[in-house]
Amino acid sequence: MTKKQRKIYYATILILGLFLMAWQVTIFRNTIIDVSILIGIILVVGIITFWVDFKNYGKTYKKKGIGLYFYSGMQYILSYGFIACSIFMLTNYYFAEKTPKKETFKIIERSSLPGRKYHRDERKPTFRINYNGKIKELVFNHEYYKKMDFFTNVELEVRKGYFGFDILENKKLN
Repeated sequence: MTKKQRKIYYATILILGLFLMAWQVTIFRNTIIDVSILIGIILVVGIITFWVDFKNYGKTYKKKGIGLYFYSGMQYILSYGFIACSIFMLTNYYFAEKTPKKETFKIIERSSLPGRKYHRDERKPTFRINYNGKIKELVFNHEYYKKMDFFTNVELEVRKGYFGFDILENKKLN
């Protein structure tokens, strides 16, 4: 590959990794998984690709010293790390079992998030539940914000994911 092709390749992979990271947040909200597992996948893949491809990155960009290590490390973590983590999350999500089971959980904490741009006053209620020993935060639409103090339980339809991490199909406030 020429230097120009490598620059295009690195930029494309970085944009793809960042795009998948944004999409991964949506999948993460519907999956019961520990964040440390995802961070581990991102770091392990980023470090491995750093060792494998560092010389090519150094030949492509005119950085020297600590800057070269910093920018290349960020490149590999943000691109390859997030791509690998997204593949893991998407595989667990889309190859999950077909039959869901219903479970009810008691709400242990309430809070809210601001709405999207130009709709900041449309706050989204968030409820934390104890899901089999793990704290999971569930985000609901802004229509439930005014009544959020009246809800005591959350009813979930859950499927078992491909790698064993549960997937939230439907959530209902009671």
